Amino acid sequence: MTIWFRQHLFALKSAFSHLRAGPGNFLFNVLVVAIALALPIAGLTLIENIRPISSQLSIEPEISLFLSPDISRSNATALSIPIKKLLKENNIQAKLNFVTKDKALAAMEGSSSLAEVLSTLGGNPLPDAYVMSLSNSDASKVDRLVQQLQALPDIDTVQVDSAWVKRLAALVQILQLGLLFLATTLGVVVVVVVFNATRLQVISHQAEISVTRLLGATNSFIHKPYYYTGALLGLLSGLLALGIIAASLQPLNHAIADFAKLYASEFRLTPLGLIPSVLLLLLSVILGLIGAFLSVRRQLARAS
Repeated sequence: MTIWFRQHLFALKSAFSHLRAGPGNFLFNVLVVAIALALPIAGLTLIENIRPISSQLSIEPEISLFLSPDISRSNATALSIPIKKLLKENNIQAKLNFVTKDKALAAMEGSSSLAEVLSTLGGNPLPDAYVMSLSNSDASKVDRLVQQLQALPDIDTVQVDSAWVKRLAALVQILQLGLLFLATTLGVVVVVVVFNATRLQVISHQAEISVTRLLGATNSFIHKPYYYTGALLGLLSGLLALGIIAASLQPLNHAIADFAKLYASEFRLTPLGLIPSVLLLLLSVILGLIGAFLSVRRQLARAS
């Protein structure tokens, strides 16, 4: 075990000595790989910020029935009878929830930046409402139900709330597939960059490798420093890519904040968490190792 640690420590020292011999080329390769990694990391950051929003929204169709402002509470609660009758006639399963104007106002004041605006109105401008959460029913049945609900007395507005939610979910799925394709493509680019960088290192140290072989060094002993170089290149590139994305979020959030205020939202982009960041760094190291492994095996096999 002591010999194994000594070999790896020597390989790590050799890798750093190789880097000190040509720091400019190494740093340039780090920058190239970091730019390639930054694109999928940026896409992943965007999806991870959008995912909580889409997951909190109901994908099931919802119909909101806003009642007339002057309807009495008894008449409002009595409307549940004809509404349930229409649901039964159309063979639609739904959860019917009556939301009073006071409850709606309290929810809006507690979760929205409109609380100050609402407090200046001097009263409650919201109407009583019914919210129906439907099972995934046929679109034609839902459209027919909406028309019938609009014909009921004391119903001011009928609003179907689920169409845009489904579009958002479909958009997130498309973004995930696009991100997977982009990450795969740029992963190959990273491997190619590390492959070429390692190949140039092996060529520049060909005389040193030949002397080491004459002294009885094994291929494993010769390969290890280049594996560490590839791993270091991947690690530093991953750190730089994460740093670039984290730094770019600040100016982006300034622009997003102005846009979000128009919709009474406080949405902002946040950097990836610790676990995703560590996994991305590990993936960067693995890509660097793969590029170095392929390059060293190919180059030294040709030289032997």
